Amino acid sequence: MDPRAISLVRTSFKAVAAVDGGPDKLTSSFYAFLFARNPEIRELFTATMTGQRERLVTAIAYVVDHLDDLEASLPFLEQLGRDHRKYGIVDRHYAAVGAALILALERFAGTELWTDEVAAAWDDAIAIIAGTMMNAANAETGPAAVGATVIEHVEVLQDVAIIRLQLDEPLKYAAGQYISVQVPSRPRMWRYLSPAIPANDAGQIEFHVRRVSGGWVSPAIVQRTEVGERWVVGSPLGSLGVAGAGGRNMLMVGSGTGLAPLRAQIMEMSARSQNPKVHLFMGGTYPCDLYDFDTMSDIARSNPWLTVVPVSENDTDPWWHDGGPVPALSRQLMPSPVGVLAASFGSWAERDVQIAGSPSMIAGTVDALVAGGTPHENIRHDPLI
Repeated sequence: MDPRAISLVRTSFKAVAAVDGGPDKLTSSFYAFLFARNPEIRELFTATMTGQRERLVTAIAYVVDHLDDLEASLPFLEQLGRDHRKYGIVDRHYAAVGAALILALERFAGTELWTDEVAAAWDDAIAIIAGTMMNAANAETGPAAVGATVIEHVEVLQDVAIIRLQLDEPLKYAAGQYISVQVPSRPRMWRYLSPAIPANDAGQIEFHVRRVSGGWVSPAIVQRTEVGERWVVGSPLGSLGVAGAGGRNMLMVGSGTGLAPLRAQIMEMSARSQNPKVHLFMGGTYPCDLYDFDTMSDIARSNPWLTVVPVSENDTDPWWHDGGPVPALSRQLMPSPVGVLAASFGSWAERDVQIAGSPSMIAGTVDALVAGGTPHENIRHDPLI
C-alpha cells in the first residue's frame, strides 16, 4: 500500500474509534452485518460476543498501526490465520468478513469521511489482511488444535491457579508466545494464555491463570478445573523472545500472572551456557502476587546474567490472604507500581525491553519508560487481544 492509502485507512479507523462508544458500535454493526448475510457463520461463535468484539477492534488497530511496516505485521497475521483454523474458518469466510467490516466502517465514518478513495484504501488493506491469513492457514499441515489432559491443578492464591497439562502430542511453541485454550465448562469460549514453561519433548505445558472478576472463563479455570479433564489447545501466537548470547541485554517487566511468558524465556535461557544480561522487574498489587519469586530467585542465584527485582504496589498483603510473604521477599520488596520503579532506574536505552501483564499495566509501563528516556522502538509487548 502507498503512504496515502495507509494514511486514509488510519485516519478513518481512528475517526470511527474516537466516536463515543465507537469501538462497541463498530463491532456490533460488523457482527450484525456478518451474521445477517452469513447465518451459518454464527454457529462458529459463542452466545456471548463481548470478548470477541474487544479482540476484533484490538487486532484491527494493531494491523492498521503496522501497515507501513509489513515485515512486522505479516508474521502476526500469519499466526492469526493458522490460529483461526480452530474455529472452522475457510477461505470463503474471509470475503464475508471483509465485506461486513467495510459496511460497518462506512456506516459510522459518515459520507464526508467515507469517500471512494477511502473505500478503495480499505479494500487494499483487507485484501492484504485476508490474503496473508488465508495463505498461512492453507499452508499449514498440522492439526488446528491438540487435545490435552489436566494432570495438576494448584491454587497458589485465592484468585490464582497453576494448571499443568499433558498434551496428546508435543506442541512446538517459542518461549514467550501465547496460546488459545478451550476448557470443557466453557465450550467455544477460547481464551489466550501464555505458557509458563518452555516447550518440551515430554509434551507438558503449564499455565498460570488469575481469576478475572466477572469473567466467563478464568473463574471456571481457577475454581473448577479438575485433574483428568480434557482441554483443547490452539496454535501458538506472539513474537516475544530473546536472542542468543550475542544478542542485546534485556529489560523484562512483568506483573502478576503476566510474568508467565518472561518466566518461560528465562527458564529456557537457564539451560544455555551463555546469555545476554537480563534485568527482571516482577511486580504485583500485593506481596502475595509475587508467588513465584522463589523460582526466579533460585534461577538468579545460579545464573549471574539474571537480576531479579521484586516490586509491589502495597507493602502488606490484603486481609483475605492468610499466607504472608516469603521472608526473603519481605526484606527485598520495593513498594511501587512496577513500571514506574523500572523507569526510575534509568533510560534502559541500550537494552531490548519486554513487558507482560494487563493492558493497563503495559500501557502505564510503556509511558513511564518512554518518559524516562527509553526509545519506544526498543519496547516490545504482545498485541493486547
